[in-house]
Amino acid sequence: MSTQLLAAGPGFEAPGPADFEFPPLFTVAGFEFTKPMLIIVLGTIVVAALFYAAARNPKLVPGKLQFAGEQAYGLVRNSVVLDSIGVKNGKKFVPYIVTTFFFILILNISGIIPVLQFPASSKIAIPAFLAVISWIIYNAVGIRRQGFVGYFKNMCFPPGVPWPIYFLLAPLEFFSTFIIRPFTLALRLSMNMFAGHLVLLLCILGGEYMLTEGTGALPFLSPVGFLGGIVLTFFEGFIQILQAYVFALLSALYIAGAMEAEH
Repeated sequence: MSTQLLAAGPGFEAPGPADFEFPPLFTVAGFEFTKPMLIIVLGTIVVAALFYAAARNPKLVPGKLQFAGEQAYGLVRNSVVLDSIGVKNGKKFVPYIVTTFFFILILNISGIIPVLQFPASSKIAIPAFLAVISWIIYNAVGIRRQGFVGYFKNMCFPPGVPWPIYFLLAPLEFFSTFIIRPFTLALRLSMNMFAGHLVLLLCILGGEYMLTEGTGALPFLSPVGFLGGIVLTFFEGFIQILQAYVFALLSALYIAGAMEAEH
């Protein structure tokens, strides 16, 4: 029955990867400026402006904005950086991890902000670029801390392992540390944002199709699609915060691991 009702209309086109491609907003000297680029620029400005405003005029008894900035900064500093790397070694990495967390958070949350309504971090190039930065930092820290040879030796040949196991363990450790880590950092963030946005599109567009194009009982079922979209929007907001936290936490853990002589 439902199939017949759907067939009666022009047909519902399910959302897909094409919905993540945008025409240029404008073109300058052959360079196309798109909506995801706009979100990145706005995200950068928002993060910089909020923290600048919160720290611009610090007071002993903080105002609301200063208090909010201090709490947000302190949450990431204490629960992510210092807990993972330690107080002694972690302080120098606080600016990077805090900035990364809030930058990713803004790009993720843009997916449920009216008008923007697109998570820029679903574009794989953005998480990949951030993952490469984390990759460079934790490898540079490890090499500086242990020396070039010592870092690779301790990473690929952990002590206390029977030597025949090294034939299997060493390439796995190398592959995991230098290839899998940045790949999974980028892919986890991008695919979660991609899938979440796709599900939201499916609910909203499905509800709209049933309301405007459906026949028979379909228009009366359209609220189900809209309600699902509303519920999933709140769930997606939670996932967006969680994925920013996971990216920041893993970056901190990788830096902490690179500082240790034994793994």
